[in-house]
Amino acid sequence: MFELTKSQKEIQKAARDFAKGEFDKEIAYELELKGEFPRKIWKKAADLGFLGIHYPESFSGGGMGILENVLITETFCRSDSSIGSALALATSGSECILRFASDGLKTGFLPRLAEGDILSAIALTETRRGADFRFIQTTAEKRGENWVINGTKQYVDNGGNPDTGLYIVLCRTALDDSPPETGLSLFLVESDRTGLASRPMGRKLGNNLTATSTLTLNNVEVPESNLIGGPGAGYDLLRRYFDESRILAAARALGNAFGSFDRMLEYVKGRVQFGKKIAEFQVSQHKIADMATKIELARLITYKAAWTFDQGKPDSSLSSMAKLTAARTAMEVGAQTIQLFGGYGYMTEYEVERYYRDAKVIELQEGIKDVQKDTIASHIIGKIR
Repeated sequence: MFELTKSQKEIQKAARDFAKGEFDKEIAYELELKGEFPRKIWKKAADLGFLGIHYPESFSGGGMGILENVLITETFCRSDSSIGSALALATSGSECILRFASDGLKTGFLPRLAEGDILSAIALTETRRGADFRFIQTTAEKRGENWVINGTKQYVDNGGNPDTGLYIVLCRTALDDSPPETGLSLFLVESDRTGLASRPMGRKLGNNLTATSTLTLNNVEVPESNLIGGPGAGYDLLRRYFDESRILAAARALGNAFGSFDRMLEYVKGRVQFGKKIAEFQVSQHKIADMATKIELARLITYKAAWTFDQGKPDSSLSSMAKLTAARTAMEVGAQTIQLFGGYGYMTEYEVERYYRDAKVIELQEGIKDVQKDTIASHIIGKIR
């Protein structure tokens, strides 16, 4: 029987209290309209230890696990999907530093991320190649004591934000026909490196509190010490990174689904149609029952994936199941919520349309649903002889 510990419940409550005090509906609306990052809220969240809670205390973290991070992310996104996602993505890609980088890189950057001094970003995908890393064209060539990086990355969250201090960049380091398993590498690239430029990609359907950019690297030089995990290790490190990042994406989706559900429930219990509260109609009750069941299933599989990871047994299949289930649930609950709101659900005043738009972004990030299904199927079927 799974149950949160007293400490985990306290963390959950602290996150809920913080969100209640700091996440204002009108502020969220203005930030979303302008496409601005919630900088003041981010700073306060860092001061209270909500960022990098899964980092060791020696790096200004909370010394907790991924499950605690999931609880915070879920709670924040439940209170406000846009602000919650922006805070969750404030340390985007930092797990590559936490899990695989040298002590020097950990010491130099993890405390700054946890303390809200800088944001981080991960740059993987490229134009017309998406997440198919077999055909990555960004290169890193060894020249003397440095690596020289050239290429262009797309869909970089936090890209171009003035607070962004670093990018985790996937490069091809074997310039021959080596397979991705041996020819790709990860580099930490500081945002102030000469030759690095970021261009906004424009307004998105959702997730507009987090800037998304095209990142261009033109003869960007980084020292050998900025190589993460050694040359040729990039493909394997990313696979392991996704085991963790997909759980955190599932947490965002779970919070999003809960947030839509909360607002729907309040509305149908108060709104009168045809002489009865909407919640009194059996058809509405059945829809609510279906939504509640889907959310509970998403919650359980997300918590299990996080708990399993914290036990030192990361499971690619389980992480993908969590992300697939939670993202699908957020989309389905969001759509049904708008349906129950009727015309009001389409209006920005009632927030649920924004939750629905933000849910779609999560469904696309960390691998689309077909990628998750490929991972799950591969794990279950194994090798076919």
